[in-house]
Amino acid sequence: MILQLSGVSLSHASGIEALKHIDLTIEAGERVAIIGPSGAGKTTLLRVLATRLQPGAGLVELLDAKPWTLSARARQKLRARIGMIHQAPPLPPRQRVVTAVSAGRLGQWSFLKGMLNLCYALDAAGVREELARLDIADKLFVRCDELSGGQLQRVGIARVLYQAPELILADEPVSAMDPTLAGHTLEVLNQEARQRGTTVLASLHAVDLALTHFERVIGMRDGRIAFDLKPSEVSSEQLTALYANEQLLHDSDPVALAKPHIKPFPECG
Repeated sequence: MILQLSGVSLSHASGIEALKHIDLTIEAGERVAIIGPSGAGKTTLLRVLATRLQPGAGLVELLDAKPWTLSARARQKLRARIGMIHQAPPLPPRQRVVTAVSAGRLGQWSFLKGMLNLCYALDAAGVREELARLDIADKLFVRCDELSGGQLQRVGIARVLYQAPELILADEPVSAMDPTLAGHTLEVLNQEARQRGTTVLASLHAVDLALTHFERVIGMRDGRIAFDLKPSEVSSEQLTALYANEQLLHDSDPVALAKPHIKPFPECG
């Protein structure tokens, strides 16, 4: 077991209940997609699993630890074993890609080594290898503010692959990519996870990508888990209910979005 949530609930300062009695178990090596309408609680759930948000109720067990019983220092060490891929990677605009990716290991390096890496890339070859998996090795010494949105997302993914964590949490990791590139990138991410024995939990707005590239799909709505199934078991009726009253990516039929020929993404890879 890589993580377990038991009766986890969380309310924001505004009083909105973002998570409601979540029970979830994910085993080591699983690759899981989370889908659901905007405001379903997907990002909040990922932030709880990243130990960035403490739930108001319930129990969180993560990588054989209960994070909120640990000291701040021990919890920071736990976070170094978790890789977070953001929809908009928090990369300094003027930083070179080689530095941004190698920063994935800052949690594993000493302070002195981390500072030295800012001035001189200590493992440019290793960083290039991760970038090459995502077809952007030629961007190694390019500044981040010279990249497109899709390229920045791939740099963020390369950074986490370079980190080599035990658990990868991804929040809309391919939203800025065109359909073909998005599918290829998720394929690379999951292939690397399989080879390394890494667990992946990714929230996706595109139903077709979730059903195609993941072995387990969790549907969330109104802060609750609506279903937890294999892709082949997810029915049209369940998708329709999940996205009821939600106009998803300019298409009112969420079931249509699960069909491979529908490609509702901007061309910005």
